[in-house]
Amino acid sequence: MIGDRLPLALDAMDALGDGPVAVLHPAEDADLSSLPKDCVHIVSPLVTVCTQFEQRGYIVSPELPKDTRFATSIVCLTRARAEAQALVAAAMAQTDGPVIVDGQKTDGADSMLKALRKRAEVSAPISKSHGKIYWTAGGADFADWARGPELHEGGFWTAPGVFSADGVDPASALLVEALPEVMVGTIADLGAGWGYLSAHLLTRDVKAVHLVEAHDMALQCARHNITDDRALFHWADATSWTPPEKVDAVVMNPPFHKSRSADPSLGRSFIANAARILKPHGALWMVANRHLPYEDALASHFTKVVDLDGDARFKLVRAERPKRSKR
Repeated sequence: MIGDRLPLALDAMDALGDGPVAVLHPAEDADLSSLPKDCVHIVSPLVTVCTQFEQRGYIVSPELPKDTRFATSIVCLTRARAEAQALVAAAMAQTDGPVIVDGQKTDGADSMLKALRKRAEVSAPISKSHGKIYWTAGGADFADWARGPELHEGGFWTAPGVFSADGVDPASALLVEALPEVMVGTIADLGAGWGYLSAHLLTRDVKAVHLVEAHDMALQCARHNITDDRALFHWADATSWTPPEKVDAVVMNPPFHKSRSADPSLGRSFIANAARILKPHGALWMVANRHLPYEDALASHFTKVVDLDGDARFKLVRAERPKRSKR
């Protein structure tokens, strides 16, 4: 983990650089105590990560502020190669001193080291805790690695690191087929991603659709994909987001991973919040991997749960009349 490797790298480097330090895409529980907190700027597209670090006293933002030069940048590698390259490119463009790269072997730390060595002088790596950390001088031109929202050949905008960046997620496609032709009122799309479900909802005579998404880049893509004035965009945690007024329906294809580990509690939190924000006669439309144990959570939060069959891989559910907790 970076908390094990970063102090070793800082000891081995000639100087950290005098000025602000950018840390790009750290994990929520990353140990950055070896850095001077008052100089550190955390960059993460995830509102949950930004919230955690902000509560710990750090400056945060979903992207590198364009008007800031950094003395040092630290890139925490992500599993999506194109996204990791884009992070390095962004760091290179705005860093006057060293750019430090850290990652687990499963994050592609070795392949990134090889790629960097083809175009820059890179330090010897420090290996510890199943990962590596190494550094190079900032300021080099890596513009060809820069990536952002781009038009997919399927006709929609996505970006590296966004869920289902290479095509329509089959679970979401299945849910779209199950949605009724007539839907009215205000609808919330929890975990909206780049907007596939919401785009279909907006073909109905609905009043408004709230796109609630924790990943800033995904929401940027959704803004490209949906220009309907009835679409309302929220960079927010879907497990706790509260609408201005209760909604008539919720649709969702909730994530079930935190980091790399399957965590059904995330989907259960989506279900609980869906029940909380729905009107008394509102309905939840949901798709999930068939093996995920959501039945108890659905029964706990809704009076009626209807199995819509789905297929061998995914289950479709309509849940009606949310239960209200008694005070």
